[in-house]
Amino acid sequence: MAAELKLKDLRYLVAVADQRHFGRAAARCFVSQPTLSAQLKKLEQSLGVQLIERAPNNVSLTEAGEQIVARARRIIEASDEVVALAAGARDPLAGRLRLALLPTIGPYLLPHVTRAIRRSLPRLELRLYEYQTAPMLEKLRAGELDLGILALPVELAGLEARALYREAFTVALPERHPLTARAALRAADLKGETLLLLEEGHCLRDQALEVCAAAGVSQSEDFRATSLETLRQMVAAGAGVTLLPELASRGAYGNARGVQVRPFVRPAPVRQIGAVWRKSNPRRAAIEAVARVIAEHAQ
Repeated sequence: MAAELKLKDLRYLVAVADQRHFGRAAARCFVSQPTLSAQLKKLEQSLGVQLIERAPNNVSLTEAGEQIVARARRIIEASDEVVALAAGARDPLAGRLRLALLPTIGPYLLPHVTRAIRRSLPRLELRLYEYQTAPMLEKLRAGELDLGILALPVELAGLEARALYREAFTVALPERHPLTARAALRAADLKGETLLLLEEGHCLRDQALEVCAAAGVSQSEDFRATSLETLRQMVAAGAGVTLLPELASRGAYGNARGVQVRPFVRPAPVRQIGAVWRKSNPRRAAIEAVARVIAEHAQ
């Protein structure tokens, strides 16, 4: 008799593969750990093959488990697309949309656009996530996200992109720094300064290095920040200077204690912010509607 596969059990298996922990996998699936464990045991019995290696403080997949998880992901993605297609046919601008933003974009962009999105798309439920570029692209391709907002260009295999807005860089200086006497700066003005940067994996790090590459600015080898707010605090402490995207230097962020922000002389260095989504995503109407609102209200 052929084994009967249940989508729910495949979701449990994929959760264990991602979390490598039964408790965290159960929490992600909103079930108890005994329930998840029992269902996966039944799945193994039904298939007649061991999928998971269970050891104290260690959960891993067998070779067969790895191969089945890869196919389970495709089945889950296809199932989710069926549901989304049906919902989109009923009302293309309603339902859940999973939106991810870079950590250097989300906190500064969302206050400008959230109200406009709710007003323009009142039936759309946004689920918000924050990822760096590489994991965001991976999750977009895997169907775990619908839309990503990030800095372009990126590798678009299987994806589509739309430019949304261009964001100028600014310079954050300690409040008593001599360069604060100038209304605007050139990259060459930063020669000899210590440049504070985000840790590896943040595209803003590479962009800042590119802007300052020809100016003789030395990057700090002793410090790597995990967020723009950490960078801002280090600047306030006099540890060096840094580059901030324009949205991160406005309003309350622009008035941070101990920090002075100066624009670059025009034409200022900029980064291109764009929307990226999977080509086969059935929520295209909602994706394009959200992207349009962001482009209109980002600046």
